[in-house]
Amino acid sequence: MRAAAYVVGPPDGPGAALTDLARGLGFPVVQTYAGLAAAETQAQQTPLLFFLFAAAADVGSLKPVADAIRFSSSRRIRFSPMVYFSESPLVEAIRTCVEMGFDDVLTLPFTQARVASRLQRLVDHTQVYFETATYLGPDRGAQQTHGRSGMQYRRLEIIRSPARGVSVMRDEMQVAV
Repeated sequence: MRAAAYVVGPPDGPGAALTDLARGLGFPVVQTYAGLAAAETQAQQTPLLFFLFAAAADVGSLKPVADAIRFSSSRRIRFSPMVYFSESPLVEAIRTCVEMGFDDVLTLPFTQARVASRLQRLVDHTQVYFETATYLGPDRGAQQTHGRSGMQYRRLEIIRSPARGVSVMRDEMQVAV
């Protein structure tokens, strides 16, 4: 896969395990996330970036990083897949990730086959994203992304490809009903 993986998390423990998993999945570049500037430099060399978030004691603490990615001025960054690896399937943690625009939340077991299958769902086909003033991420239904009745939002159709990067196929303003 011509994609880079950024591990968001500590260099040891869950972060180290996630780094090993990403290498085992065949990512040619696996790095610990060190800020948007480094990711933007890597995006010039690798068509697609994946941001793999290690489990955190407080999922909400990941919001600044998730917002920096999702609201980056670079399409290559803002539409990159973001995946959270949760050690337990707590509904509140999953809801928090959804609200931050994560593409997927994986829970144990983190086998290579299972993770590869889930990551493959995020590439090479059209995905619908919504953008409001506070949210950019996958279509999660009216209550999550469209906002209140009468509010405007952007509806985007994107395709992510390990060979070509991110392409926006459709970008249109709509009004929530």
